[in-house]
Amino acid sequence: MKRFAYALGLLCAGGAAWADVTVGITKDMPSVTVPTAEGEAEIKRIQDTDNKLMGDWAKTSRPCPDFCIQPFAAAEGVRTIGELELIEMLKDPEAVVVDSRTSDWFQGGTIPGAVNIPYSYVVDELGKLGCEADFDGWDCTEAKSVALFCNGIWCGQSPTAIRNMISAGFPAEKISYYRGGMQVWRMLGLTVTGG
Repeated sequence: MKRFAYALGLLCAGGAAWADVTVGITKDMPSVTVPTAEGEAEIKRIQDTDNKLMGDWAKTSRPCPDFCIQPFAAAEGVRTIGELELIEMLKDPEAVVVDSRTSDWFQGGTIPGAVNIPYSYVVDELGKLGCEADFDGWDCTEAKSVALFCNGIWCGQSPTAIRNMISAGFPAEKISYYRGGMQVWRMLGLTVTGG
């Protein structure tokens, strides 16, 4: 009986939050608020159940090379994550979510709370991720937990950035790879900031 009362209490407590929500993130999470450089941002899904991807995000086939399907694991020791794990990292003020795409892609829309460090410059920017410059390159003993993403499973920008970070001394176990990237994020109707 106690379990039933507890479940009923959760259902009623969540009812107010769900009042205007048809499409939640999970059955227990209608939306989530995350810190960003511009203040708090709410991540939720598009509520229009007829919504469809359009334009470049609806493309299923891109020339390979350069747009080849990426492996599930970007590098040994790196954790591949999905949307819910990425949201948890976005909520964590100690973690850094990195949009590793070039700035033109970033300006066209990104995940709320992500910082843009293009894959081609990531080694030069390891100081933003908790590493200290030293005479041999980088000391990453105080490296932050980071997640990197790019355009989707056909995009090699974040896997390239991850491999370059590891080569520069960033610990692989501190890196997560959001393989779905912007294409899957948009496909799920999740909030996008920017262009």
